[in-house]
Amino acid sequence: MSRPPFPPFTKETATQKARMAEDAWNSRDPERVSLAYTEDSRWRNRGEFFQGRPAIVAFLTRKWQKELDYRLIKDLWAFDGNRIAVRFQYEWHDADGQWHRSYGNEQWEFDAQGLMRRREASINDIVITEADRRFHWPAPGPRPADVPGLSDDPF
Repeated sequence: MSRPPFPPFTKETATQKARMAEDAWNSRDPERVSLAYTEDSRWRNRGEFFQGRPAIVAFLTRKWQKELDYRLIKDLWAFDGNRIAVRFQYEWHDADGQWHRSYGNEQWEFDAQGLMRRREASINDIVITEADRRFHWPAPGPRPADVPGLSDDPF
């Protein structure tokens, strides 16, 4: 199995890879998302460490059962060879209706077939009001082209 674009990345292909990841995660389909990773992909997500597609599917299933109406934006931060770094924000609400915005950074490492073999994510959450939400497209689904990315964020 392969997933173009392949390393070594250019600015264009690294940006494409980040947008593809954003679109897949906005689908909130753990099986679909897991196919972008090697069979033995290693993850660090906040304080969780795990390896392999079955663990990825289990993690994402739990995540999207808790993080309701999830909408994500990723932007390319840096790239070199087979590595990409992105920054991201996503919004979600819990079962009680409390909205959150999560900010983070990810470091990705890819194999020669364009599959991610390593993902490290650092994430912080803040409580927001529904009126403070920024991401309002129909979900699940990819961000529409007319919704600005993080590079338009004044922060």
